[in-house]
Amino acid sequence: MKKILAFAGSNSKTSINKQLAIYAASLVEDSEVTVLDLNDFELPLYGIDYEMEHGIPKAAEELLDHIKTSDGIVLSLAEHNGAYATVFKNIFDWMSRIDNKLWSNVPMLLMATSPGGRGGATVLEIAEGRFKYMGGNIIAVFSLPSFGANFSEGKIINEELDSGLKQAVMELQNQL
Repeated sequence: MKKILAFAGSNSKTSINKQLAIYAASLVEDSEVTVLDLNDFELPLYGIDYEMEHGIPKAAEELLDHIKTSDGIVLSLAEHNGAYATVFKNIFDWMSRIDNKLWSNVPMLLMATSPGGRGGATVLEIAEGRFKYMGGNIIAVFSLPSFGANFSEGKIINEELDSGLKQAVMELQNQL
C-alpha cells in the first residue's frame, strides 16, 4: 500500500484547495492517504536573523519528514495575488533551509483551483518553474476553474474536468 500525502497550500479552514486535494487523493488506488493541514505547522515568518537566533522550528522539520516518508504527494496550491499563499511560501522557505531539494523526488500531482475561470493557473506556472530545482518530481498538473460551479459534495461535478483529474491521478499512480 502506497503512502499518499495530500495537502493544500492554504491555511483557510474551508480551503477549496484542500477539498480538491482530498478528492484527488481519494482516487489513488491501493493507498493510505494522510491529509495535512498547514494550520498544524505554525511557524514564525522566515527571516535569517530569526534562524540564526533560534534555529529551524520543529514544525518545518515535521512537515519535511512527512514529504520524505511519502510515496506520492497530492498538492493543491491556493493563489493569492497571482502567487503562493503566504503560509505556503513561509513553510516552503523554512523547509528549504533544511533541505534545498525538499520535495525529495517524490512523485507529485500538482494542482490549483480558484473561484475564477483561470483556476490558479498563475501559481501553477510559478510552482512548475520553481519546484524542479528543489527536488520536485511533478508527474501531472491539474487546474480546476470556477470551483463553485464545478465542485460539489466532495467531488468534481463537471464530467470533462473530472475525467481530466482522473487522468492526472492515473499518471501519478503509474509512477508510484
